[in-house]
Amino acid sequence: MTARRTAVAVVGAGPAGLVLAHVLRRAGIGVTVHERLSRAELERTARAGVLEHRVVEYLRALGLADRLTAEGERHGECELVCLGEKVLVDYGALSGGVRHWVYPQQLLVRDLIAAYEKDGGAIAFERPVESVALDGDGRPVLRTADGELRADWVVGCDGARSTVAAAFPDGGLPDGGRPDGGDGPARRYPYDWLTVLARISRPVEQIRYAVHADGFAGMMPRTADVGRFYLEVPAGEELSGWDEPRIRAELERRLALDAGDPALGGLLETGMLRMRGRVAARIRAGRLLLAGDAAHTVTPSGAKGLNSAVADVADLAGALVAAVRDGDERALDGYQERRLEAAWETQEFSDQLLELLHLPAGIPSGQREFALRLRLRRIHRIARPGPEAEAFARAYAGAGELPAAPAGPAVPPARAAGRDVWPSAQGGGVASRTTGR
Repeated sequence: MTARRTAVAVVGAGPAGLVLAHVLRRAGIGVTVHERLSRAELERTARAGVLEHRVVEYLRALGLADRLTAEGERHGECELVCLGEKVLVDYGALSGGVRHWVYPQQLLVRDLIAAYEKDGGAIAFERPVESVALDGDGRPVLRTADGELRADWVVGCDGARSTVAAAFPDGGLPDGGRPDGGDGPARRYPYDWLTVLARISRPVEQIRYAVHADGFAGMMPRTADVGRFYLEVPAGEELSGWDEPRIRAELERRLALDAGDPALGGLLETGMLRMRGRVAARIRAGRLLLAGDAAHTVTPSGAKGLNSAVADVADLAGALVAAVRDGDERALDGYQERRLEAAWETQEFSDQLLELLHLPAGIPSGQREFALRLRLRRIHRIARPGPEAEAFARAYAGAGELPAAPAGPAVPPARAAGRDVWPSAQGGGVASRTTGR
């Protein structure tokens, strides 16, 4: 039996993996996409929902944002509540017009899958990559449920417990490994967030962050009749200690919900988010590359996870095209340095916002008002025009541009007998991928 081959194997069909596959395929690069979950699971699992300006502009340039921009909503304001005072931050104005788009991640994934298949691509759902090894020439060999697949390059977009990261020399874990499945500096925050997806009586007009003596609370827009809510709880808290009446009471109290706010309906989903940050020590090992959560884990504070993942693959796509199509492997040399620097910038922003939203761990009750008043002063600074407010607004909304996608090939890939046949990075042969699996 002839071994299957591909130029690039993408592991993980979240936003990062799907966007990368789109760009590579359009540039004439042979690509396979492997996903452990079913299509139905991917398209119904609620995760992020706030997209940066630069990410949406990148998707728009690729022709992948039509439904997003038709059905999503623009948001340029957020509200911070502290000591009973509600402060509106018009970050759209403070940033010079840069705003977010609100569009649930599962809907974006649905759109990306549909567009990929419409373009003739195929995704191997429920076909996880079980392991990745390197042959004698340092080229990746993937073990899957469909047998062995040889690739010129492998990109892990498969989350914090990445199978691709585990294939790095020393297992990608030079420190001996940690529970989060990754290497590199990490932090476990001294609190967790209880997450709630709930029906609401009307749309959330803007994100609300509540800085409260008893812990942070957040209200986030998702769709016209669904909102995402967060409650700070002690680190390691179990969900079993929080019944629906307690959750409702704490959300209403900490968020200072009144008659002018959306009323909470049924709770659709509750969970417990363990608050961690991590940046991998390295995101490239020869022909193995990482992007998104496989490379860095960031808390939901500031809504940077999905956005930084797409920024990773926007950077990586051009370098991979140069390496595969043009034979210029040096184009990948700067990827690790650029994206790790960007990851630390993202972590710093998220961490600073967390510091604003949470009181110091273990602070005595008699000192909480002092800490709250300090935070209220900073809230006012980021709400008033000035250098600090402008810097916050631009970082929060995702100002700037991502690298332009590489141009497509002059001649489209050949198709034969149910297979996509592509130029290979190895000596003029072909790499092929069976479709329809």
